[in-house]
Amino acid sequence: MAAHGKFVFRVFAGNFVRNATFLKPHTASATLQTTTIGRRQFSTSNTGQTEFDVVIVGGGIVGLAAARELILRHPQLKFAVLEKEKELASHQSGHNSGVIHSGIYYTPGSLKARLCVEGLDLAYKYCDDNNIPYKKTGKLIVAVEQEEVPRLEKLYERGQQNGVRGLRIIGADEIREMEPHCRGVKALDSPNTGIVDWGEVAKSYGRNFQQSGGQVFTQFEVTDFKTTKESQGNSAEGLKYPVTIVGQNNQTVRARYVLACGGLYSDRLAEKSGCSSVPKIVGFRGDYLLLKPEKCHLVKGNIYPVPNPAFPFLGVHFTPRMDGSMWLGPNAVFAFKREGYKLTDFNLRDTVDALGFKGLRKLVYKHWQFGVGELWRGFNMAAQVKQLQRYVPELRVQDVTRGPSGVRAQALDEEGQLVDDFVFDGGVGELGSRMLHVRNAPSPAATSSLAIAKMIADEVQNKFEL
Repeated sequence: MAAHGKFVFRVFAGNFVRNATFLKPHTASATLQTTTIGRRQFSTSNTGQTEFDVVIVGGGIVGLAAARELILRHPQLKFAVLEKEKELASHQSGHNSGVIHSGIYYTPGSLKARLCVEGLDLAYKYCDDNNIPYKKTGKLIVAVEQEEVPRLEKLYERGQQNGVRGLRIIGADEIREMEPHCRGVKALDSPNTGIVDWGEVAKSYGRNFQQSGGQVFTQFEVTDFKTTKESQGNSAEGLKYPVTIVGQNNQTVRARYVLACGGLYSDRLAEKSGCSSVPKIVGFRGDYLLLKPEKCHLVKGNIYPVPNPAFPFLGVHFTPRMDGSMWLGPNAVFAFKREGYKLTDFNLRDTVDALGFKGLRKLVYKHWQFGVGELWRGFNMAAQVKQLQRYVPELRVQDVTRGPSGVRAQALDEEGQLVDDFVFDGGVGELGSRMLHVRNAPSPAATSSLAIAKMIADEVQNKFEL
């Protein structure tokens, strides 16, 4: 790979810098055409403006939180958000469990731990300030077998070191007092865990952004980034807006700088400015069951398992929703379509792209038994219910129906390891110097979104010298 350019990017997990090898820039093929995108704007105003200081690509919760933070810091600059769907927060931000996490699971001293604990406080304050309803339901992490207790106690120690407030370990009797139908030998009680509709929170970020003067363009699917040598109309602006962002329908906007928060497509967006294809985004679908309304008395709050380090994902849990429903699950199976929320959804490019990546093949080889089990539980409700009965023995198959699904953008490295760090990337050449890609913003990105936004805004300021 000696012929490839190199670029240094930061992986935020402590304070270290990793060197990576990057691919050469793609050859642009789209024909540039300046268009007015007023009919496609999320904004109620129709200014026809298509030149901005900073353009944020991606209208999910991370992109919108970052856009809001940037415009609050730099009100004198012109900002825009580009979103490929008709509405903001259409994918991961609107298809998730809706939990406000407290920061128990993460390595003490890590950035993930700090951002989650900080993000929880910021999230509650934001919801209070903007009249967004939420509930502090609490959460029990339940050890159902004695062999899980040492792992539970380590989680308690982690939570304490991370500054999670109110944590305590309770016994079987108190578990029954809090959750009469739940059974366990011990549990970790997290009273500050809550629930909220993260899709509504993300859309509120978008409204805040607009109210501060930002513009949001929907149905703008980015297909290419180019550098240009002169501004529209050959005006005296010259090289002020050298980056042209091309949309699928030949829409264009121009920018001084670009921040890409592409979620499920973050790797493909990054490759367009010459970045490496690694870390690769692989979609994993999670299918939930719904507890029938007449059985919702079986569970009051969040009931979670003790994580097993032998498995790559957390496992099934019970999650109350803001609408009063109760979600059970999810499993975790390979998604044959990056935005495929049905069991039978399939996209040839997404499937070939993922299965052709050696990192996924290594992950599957290492955890094939886990994967087969998860796939089986996806098809067989009785098998999924059997897992849930470990915590609520009264639960029966006839008490549940099939529920919604979500797709998680999981970043993988070439060794098949789940990338759990924050990854920022740029690219090569003039184009790369004007772009910042958020390649990975790992869970719990929604809870941490306002704290992540501050970190992204710092990185944007440092790189682009705003």
